[in-house]
Amino acid sequence: MKQAFIKLHIAIVLAGFTGIFGKLITVNEGLLSWYRIWLAGILMLLILAATKKLERIAFRDFARISLTGLFLGMHWIFFYGSIKYSNISVGVVCFSLAGFFTAIFSPLINRRAFVLSELLLSLLTLLGIALIFSFDARYRIGITLGVISSALGSLYMISNERLAHSFKSETATMYAMLGGGIALTPLMPLYGYFFPVETLIPSWSDLGYLLLLAFFCTVVLYMLQTQVLRRISAFTVNLSLNLEPVYTIILAILIYHENKELRWSFYLGLALIILSVVLQMLHVMRAHRAGSAVAGTR
Repeated sequence: MKQAFIKLHIAIVLAGFTGIFGKLITVNEGLLSWYRIWLAGILMLLILAATKKLERIAFRDFARISLTGLFLGMHWIFFYGSIKYSNISVGVVCFSLAGFFTAIFSPLINRRAFVLSELLLSLLTLLGIALIFSFDARYRIGITLGVISSALGSLYMISNERLAHSFKSETATMYAMLGGGIALTPLMPLYGYFFPVETLIPSWSDLGYLLLLAFFCTVVLYMLQTQVLRRISAFTVNLSLNLEPVYTIILAILIYHENKELRWSFYLGLALIILSVVLQMLHVMRAHRAGSAVAGTR
């Protein structure tokens, strides 16, 4: 369990850079997400082929994994849209609602009872989000996109949790990226019609940032997440990822001086979000120790 939490924290640190790249890369959110998912899938394919770990799967399994990849790709589009229509801090804080949506969606999808502790902790996160934006209505479009992004991110995490029990982490990650890229491709002309761009080709600097984003913040990040989901529930992973705003906001303040745009309500709401994460981590660790103690008496 301790190793799983260490991997989870490394994944959170890497996730903290995704919002920064969303600001650095100048192409719109649709192209950014499309390039990211294809580059990540191809990089994974090359890595697995070179290390002789590439596995073939049945078409039915590929279709199933592709749906997970589509959730991921759509989550990215709305996430980066949130950043570009507001700022980095708003985009990453909205993603904190993923824990709230997971507490609702997971019992419905997995046909299990609702967990009261998950709902209460999620409401604490929701209160933090409400506190932040009830005093600041400057970024309504960005907030709306961010909320949709968190719902899609929750669906991805729940779906990925199910895949983690059937496939190796690298196999699930690679096919999710490639399948998601295939699923997003027919949607790109429609997206380009409503949100036209001057060029479809990224600049050299954008390409460099996209490669860094695809490898470190996608391939490495999502492989770690898939490994972690074998030991820790999707709810706990999503709630723990709420720490991502802490790292991202620090970077945004240092690089873009976004602290000049943030009010006291933002920091108070962020404190509530962090509190919900800490309480959940303590709850999971206490339950694990109790389970180990019971197992040791048998």
